[in-house]
Amino acid sequence: MKRYRSWTGALLLALPLALLLAPASVLAQEQKAQPRPARPADVENAAYGPHERNVLDLYKAKSERPTPLVVFIHGGGFVGGDKRGVAVALLEACLENGISVASINYRYSTQAPYPGPMHDGARAVQFLRSKAREWNLNPKAFAASGGSAGAGMSLWIGFHDDMADGAGSDPVKRQSTRLSAMGVIGAQSSYDPRTIEKLIGIPASQHPALETLYGLKGEELKTARAYRLFEDASPITHLSAGDPPVFMFYSEPNEPLPPDAKPGAGIHHPRFGFFLKERMDKLGIECQVRLREEYGGDRTPQMFRDMVAFFQKYFPK
Repeated sequence: MKRYRSWTGALLLALPLALLLAPASVLAQEQKAQPRPARPADVENAAYGPHERNVLDLYKAKSERPTPLVVFIHGGGFVGGDKRGVAVALLEACLENGISVASINYRYSTQAPYPGPMHDGARAVQFLRSKAREWNLNPKAFAASGGSAGAGMSLWIGFHDDMADGAGSDPVKRQSTRLSAMGVIGAQSSYDPRTIEKLIGIPASQHPALETLYGLKGEELKTARAYRLFEDASPITHLSAGDPPVFMFYSEPNEPLPPDAKPGAGIHHPRFGFFLKERMDKLGIECQVRLREEYGGDRTPQMFRDMVAFFQKYFPK
């Protein structure tokens, strides 16, 4: 634990500067501007919960039969981003293949620390299931996708035990949160700084979004409560037999971090994916880890077509 205490001290000293620099550097990849969809959503700003950010947009695929659905969760380090940043290439590939897409907002960690964002994502899935008949969706064929924070949320929801409250009075909460598959970009399979340090390196474990995610400061980060939160927030903690398969894409090189890496570097490292794949392989669950080199670029249309084909493979027929 001695080394862990050392990174905590360094983080506390560096955090104010890191947060000031984050919009221009550390969080730049997570808030990268994406092309906006050319077509308007069929349903805009549908409220799935009480908070002002509990809203979603729905893009309906043309079909007389109920369609599968991909729930897109934006990135932004849990402190930024918006549903309008839905990946256009993914949206187009889904609609061309008869799959509808919902893009959601959720509370930032500055508004609701963990588990707030994850619980919002799960409720959005439940809400969409409650609207399946009205919106021509197949409630048995739901997948999730997203980048960075949205990728981690997708994995967390997919691996978590079903959060349905069958006996509850809220008809939305009675719906299942289970997914058929997840397709994610730059995903973190763990949000435990201790695991991240071992897996990627100290700089990655010092990403400023991690402290904000938990709403903890100073000595609070070294408590048993903090360690429980670290573990519970990590998607890999909830992985078990029978969970959905995963398609993962990483644009960062699969190489060690340089000696002069800044705090936050490596937070989208492919080792997160290979770490998860090793666990999933042992459980006999398919996990594909795809790298930028395979596609000759970042987030190419072909990568998204492969992701959609992966979804189709696991959607119930």
